This record gives sequence, structure tokens and C-alpha cells, in this order.
Amino acid sequence: MARAARWRPGVVVPFVLVTLIWGSTWLVIRDQLGVVPSSWSVTYRFAIAGVAMLGVALWRGESLRLAPGDIGFVMLLGVGQFALNYNLVYRAEQHVTSGLVAVVFALLLVPNAVLSRLFLGRRMARTFIIGSAVAIAGIVVLFAHEARMAATGSDAVLEGVALTLGAVLFASVANVMQATERGRALPMTVLLGWAMLGGAAIDSVVAYTTSGPPVIEMRAGYILGLLYLGVMASALAFALYYQLIRDIGPAAAAYTSVLIPVIAMALSTLFEGYRWSGPAVAGGLLTLAGLIIALSARSPERKSG
Repeated sequence: MARAARWRPGVVVPFVLVTLIWGSTWLVIRDQLGVVPSSWSVTYRFAIAGVAMLGVALWRGESLRLAPGDIGFVMLLGVGQFALNYNLVYRAEQHVTSGLVAVVFALLLVPNAVLSRLFLGRRMARTFIIGSAVAIAGIVVLFAHEARMAATGSDAVLEGVALTLGAVLFASVANVMQATERGRALPMTVLLGWAMLGGAAIDSVVAYTTSGPPVIEMRAGYILGLLYLGVMASALAFALYYQLIRDIGPAAAAYTSVLIPVIAMALSTLFEGYRWSGPAVAGGLLTLAGLIIALSARSPERKSG
């Protein structure tokens, strides 16, 4: 796909919106932690999002019925994207700052490209591979420093990194699933609505098993944050992001993750007291440099053959 075609207005606008919305969610998620167990917060978030998406589908006159052969596919996507992914992210933020979680999550474009090659027949460009290697080196530098300096201890930081990498993998699998022919055949709102509700159902089982009966915090900040995460950061942002995947492919769509860490780390500095040390700056810049190199690839993913 030509670079000009990839960055037409119909792609740039949702790209920017997704980046801005998701760049702020890491901080909002951080505020959700505390009184309410993280699994219950995830459950509420995607229950709200799923209802919102199916409401939009009904408003647009779309049928909410799924063919029997699509039910398992949609539920599997929901488990990966909206249950396993987010349960790991919320738990990771109990160990490291929201900005650092966002930096690790920036590497989403790497498994997206690899899985696209394996399951969609899209080859990775050499520039993309080089940029990814540089980005990984930056992550190593950044977190090696954090592991040495963190007040919570290196084990906590490493656990946060491991949880985030697990979340990245599950998110990537879901990204590529919805880019397959079966995923593309389903209306976006219906696919997302049922996947979110399916994920919320699994989240509720995990929450009840690990934390007991439902807990809710009536604090205004928590409720408003939940609505923001459910409606803006889930229903709207995922609809835009999944459409980007369908338009420009999983690896190119994951370029949103290039800018998200910049926004998240800036907000973490302002509101969480994160302080940039020399190694942290070097690691962060190296990571972003690698991702920018990958972004410069004329065609990061091409059909094989």
C-alpha cells in the first residue's frame, strides 16, 4: 500500500483520535485502582462498552444476531482483547507507572507484524525489522534502569513488564483475528459489541473467583473515569482502531502506539510524579527512534507472493 494512500484523511483522523484517547487512558486506569478490584473495573468497563456498541448497531438498523459459526470466533476475540489483555494491563499498573506500561505496549506493532506474516500472508519490510530491533533495545535500556531504581524493587518492575508483554501478545492475536476474512465479514459494531460483552462475562468470572462479590466505588472520579473508559476509550476508540486495521493492516494500525507513550509519559510526569533520569530518557528516545524507523518503511507489510 502506497504511503499516500495509507495517510489519507480517512485514515489520519481516526489515527489521531485513537492516539489521543488511548494516550490518556493509562492515567485514568491508574485512578481506577484501589477500592475496586481491577478485574471488576475491567468487567464494568466492557459491559458499558458492549451495551453502547450494540445500542449503536440497533440505531443503525443492524441485526444483532450472530451466525452459529461466528459465535465462537467473536467470543474468542473478546476473551483475548477484552479479558486477558486488560486484566494483565490493570495488574501491571499496580507495579509500574502508567507511562512505562504504555512504552512497553508500544511494541504491539512487532507481534502484529509477525502474526500478520503468519496468518494473513503479509511480509515485513527490512526497515520495519530494523526499527523494531532498535525499539526493543530501547525497552531493555529503559527497564533495566527502572528495575535498579524502582522503590518497589526490581522484582515488582519486572513483574509489571512481564504482565504488560502478556497483554501485548493477547491484544495482537485479537487484532489479527479481526483482520481475517471472517472478522471482516461481520459488521464492526456487532462484532465489537458481542466481543466486549463476552469479554466482560469472562472478566466477571475472573473477578468473582479472585476478588469475591462485585465492588463499586461511588466516588465521582471513579464513575466518570469508568464512563470515559467504557464509552470513549473502548466503544469509540476500538471501533476506530479496528477499522484502521481493516483499512491499512495490523502493523500499520499499530503505529498509533508510536505516539501513545509520549502522551502517556507526559501525563505520568504531570500527575504521577514520574521523573526522567538520564538512562530513562535514553531508553525512551531509543524506543521511539526505533518505532519511527519502522514507521518510515514505505510498505511495512506486503502481501506475499
